[in-house]
Amino acid sequence: MFGQRTIFGKIMLTLAVLSVLVFSLFPFAQILSTSLKHQYDWANPSLIPQKINWKSYQELLGFAEQKTADIPESIKTILNNPAIPQETRDRIMKKYASSEDVFPFIRYMANTFVLSLIAASISMSIAVFGAYSISRIRFKGRQPIQRSVLFVYMIGGVLLMVPLYQMSVAIGLATTTFGSLLSLVLIYIVQTLPLALYMLGNYFRSIPYSLEEAAMVDGFSRFQSIFKIVIPLSMPMLATVFIYCFIIAWNEFLFASVFLKQYSNYHTLPLALQTLFVSKNAIWGRIMAASMLTLLPVTIAFMFAMKRVSSGMTEGGVKE
Repeated sequence: MFGQRTIFGKIMLTLAVLSVLVFSLFPFAQILSTSLKHQYDWANPSLIPQKINWKSYQELLGFAEQKTADIPESIKTILNNPAIPQETRDRIMKKYASSEDVFPFIRYMANTFVLSLIAASISMSIAVFGAYSISRIRFKGRQPIQRSVLFVYMIGGVLLMVPLYQMSVAIGLATTTFGSLLSLVLIYIVQTLPLALYMLGNYFRSIPYSLEEAAMVDGFSRFQSIFKIVIPLSMPMLATVFIYCFIIAWNEFLFASVFLKQYSNYHTLPLALQTLFVSKNAIWGRIMAASMLTLLPVTIAFMFAMKRVSSGMTEGGVKE
């Protein structure tokens, strides 16, 4: 019968899906495998390490023992003196602690998390009201705005980088640390807001307007209907859109490399990984471990989004 697949067709479809899945997951498996290998095992093509090595993860997360530089004999003599208090010994040893191999991964992750969280939260807050007005309120120019909301994605970031940086310098933002961070957050909002408006606008149209009319008959205002009706019914999509906005800001590299280049303490993870790759500490195990730890929040975010997304949230809410 037309539309039914044969056994051969089902087998070919399964093989095609598995091929795409293996092709997509193989790089991540390679990253994980390399991050868990010892240096002598890096040339081994097998994905299974001969002996699991957690040292790279311990170094990045700060669990590894801190190395010490060569201590002069005179200092060792002082340290061996029983009359020296332990607090003084610790203070002296701290001065000789080696920091040349230290990669402040936690600091970079915190920087990225804070910037992404602020940008995604602000973008989501603006998008809720913007998407509601586009999908529910009739006003002059609504159609052009609705159709051009994604126009910003037609222009590459490379073309916008120079003028945006010149604007930030001209108004005095890029000359300070706070100003550079603020400029970066504003750019992230501009990058994520069109996507949030587009996705939320389409979702709000699927919510029956009669639900809001019934609420307004009961005395609800327009704002009350948004917070009492629309937002609670849109929680799965709100969570999904927030995750997408967060991930866009989390993975952004181009603008961070320009606005934060001179502020090394405020580097984001993509910029820090690039710096690590070209530094003297470019150890493959450490680079791959840092890449896996960078992917971890994104993976958790997607898992959270998939749990939140469900269909038929408004089904049966009203009889049309």
